[in-house]
Amino acid sequence: MVDGKIPALWAAKSYPSRMPLASYINDLIERLAMLQGWINTGAPVLFWMPGFFFTQAFLTATRQNYARREKIPIDLLDFDFEVMDEDGACDEKPEDGVYVRGLFLEGARWNLERHVLDEAEPKVLYSPAPNMWLKPIEVIDIDLSEPHFVCPIYKTSERRGVLSTTGHSTNFVMDVRLPSDKPQDFWIKRGVALLSQLDS
Repeated sequence: MVDGKIPALWAAKSYPSRMPLASYINDLIERLAMLQGWINTGAPVLFWMPGFFFTQAFLTATRQNYARREKIPIDLLDFDFEVMDEDGACDEKPEDGVYVRGLFLEGARWNLERHVLDEAEPKVLYSPAPNMWLKPIEVIDIDLSEPHFVCPIYKTSERRGVLSTTGHSTNFVMDVRLPSDKPQDFWIKRGVALLSQLDS
């Protein structure tokens, strides 16, 4: 603890994190507060996505709720994505899916005026990502005609992980389609990704 790093005993049981100890403690307190708020007042309208220990379980549960209600096999579902960057866009729960917040863009930024992915400002490595609506939808109904960038979400900036016993990566969460007026290669060369937490 003297060197400001997360103790190895804690890290062995913890969610992935590259934060120094003080930031990690603040993050842990925020996660506990989110869960306590959920217990006290019910599920939030806007979920803090980085606050989940096992994000993939939350995403599967979202698809599963939709699959049960619509009587569709969960294997036929995936997510469609809508950026919710207008004021008041996430004030009420969506009919289907979930609103999520709290991600960061690395290597790019969100252009609020044009509603597309844009180049990062000079000397700015990370910028807040807009809120997003994750909408369960049948795979055959997903519209891929709009220009977009398939952006990976990672839990940490390390961008690598190992496969856990559940078959999921310990770091990669999922791919998200973000509106873009530039080709896929443009963003890949810049190493653009969404992160659940920063290193500080």
